[in-house]
Amino acid sequence: MKKIHIILLFISALSLSSCAEYLDINQDPSNPQVAEGFVLLPPILQNMVRGEAFDARFAGQYVQNWANAGSGDSWDRHGYLTGSDAGGEKWSIHYFRGGKNIDLIIQDSQEKQKWDYSGVAKAIRAWSWQSTTDYTGEMILKQAWEPNRYVFDFDSQEDVYKEVIRLSEDALTDLNRTDGAVAVASLARGDQVYRGDRTKWIRFVNAVLARNAHHLSNKASYNPDKVIEYVDKALASNADNFNVPHDGTSTADANYFGPLRNTMGSFRQTNFAVNLMNGVLYPGVIDPRLPLIYTASPDGTFRGVIPPFGDINNTVGNLRRIPTLWGPLPAAAGQVITTGKNVFQDKANHPIITYAELQFIKAEAAFRKKDAATALTAYRRGIDANMDWNGVAAADKARYLASAAVAQTANALTMSTIMLQKYIAMIGHGSLETWVDMRRFAYSSDVYTGFALPTGTNIFADNGGKPVQRVRPRFNSEYVWNRTSLDAIGGNNPDFHTKEMWFTKP
Repeated sequence: MKKIHIILLFISALSLSSCAEYLDINQDPSNPQVAEGFVLLPPILQNMVRGEAFDARFAGQYVQNWANAGSGDSWDRHGYLTGSDAGGEKWSIHYFRGGKNIDLIIQDSQEKQKWDYSGVAKAIRAWSWQSTTDYTGEMILKQAWEPNRYVFDFDSQEDVYKEVIRLSEDALTDLNRTDGAVAVASLARGDQVYRGDRTKWIRFVNAVLARNAHHLSNKASYNPDKVIEYVDKALASNADNFNVPHDGTSTADANYFGPLRNTMGSFRQTNFAVNLMNGVLYPGVIDPRLPLIYTASPDGTFRGVIPPFGDINNTVGNLRRIPTLWGPLPAAAGQVITTGKNVFQDKANHPIITYAELQFIKAEAAFRKKDAATALTAYRRGIDANMDWNGVAAADKARYLASAAVAQTANALTMSTIMLQKYIAMIGHGSLETWVDMRRFAYSSDVYTGFALPTGTNIFADNGGKPVQRVRPRFNSEYVWNRTSLDAIGGNNPDFHTKEMWFTKP
């Protein structure tokens, strides 16, 4: 792992004209020797999306946001690709692309009393620890970024969860400081998301803490009141959504799900996801978000694939063809798709955390503590906010909110109604968090109505009939350079990806 660590940091340091002291190279009077936060922060923000989006392609298959157009895909079968870094982007972003660069921001900020930059850097790292451990399980925590080390030991997920709390509290301390060189204009130079607004960064940190506390819903220590407290301190509306922008002019600055980058061309919407909105689950009720998220076949009917069987209707000239996630399939070979919808657009913002998600977290927490009135209010706010985020017309939104698809009273509210609406609200940008939810509920079809795991010969051969619970650590660092340490956590076992996570256990 160390060799890769140094190589990637070397590339990053050259590109940002920074880190000279860390690399012990000669001084260059033509370039600054310590990169400031406003230089380092923009690529770190973009890499937050890179890690989420690249790996959401595969988590999105596990939760059936989409599936491969071809049959027998390993991820559709709850497996993985052997000898490949596919699925390892969040690991790479956390340790390499973020890694020491976040330390550089903190170091520079503390020296210059730019507490706002220090708080932002700690907030991002706390989020990264949280989202990465939820994806992979045990991580290298205590020895992370330690120099002169070739073997790195893994730490428990419980320890990583505690580190998220510690870092978040440190971030809040820094973000609440107004002394020193703290200034909106200064932070706005590097802050592409909140434009220097520390209040919104404080809300983001509380959103991370809400996830951290809520993911432990299966444990006796779960505290719904604490979860609700964090949510109430977190994002206050869609205006607080953590949206990372994209210019969408080329593959270098386009959204990772957009047509220009062509990362989603082999995927199709699934039958499970479509049926939540097309009137199958709630007869006679068409969710107005359906045509804003997915696309109808040429005959006007919304269809989806059933993993792992692929798009059996996808033949030239067949009106039952299932479209790409960007829209209709090209009419002729070589035709380029230039439009899209939802997050599948070149210029689309990519949300990391949204107000709607937080409201559904609050709804579930309140439902668990048997406060049905609070749960109902938060649940409906979550739907309302996601409708607005998707651009649903006011009349269509009102009609849907009054329909049989939405609980109208506290007594009508169930865990399933909450989680299915959260699933719809998270399609695309929130696949990783949806996977957290599905594992917390053990992929229950009682909660996720219509969801079916692959079984028999359709499940990945190494699984032993068990569903996936984690993605293995990045192949080209851990399985190439740090393999011995993996033995301590069972990482070399063929079914390691089915080992239950600490956060889902009672």
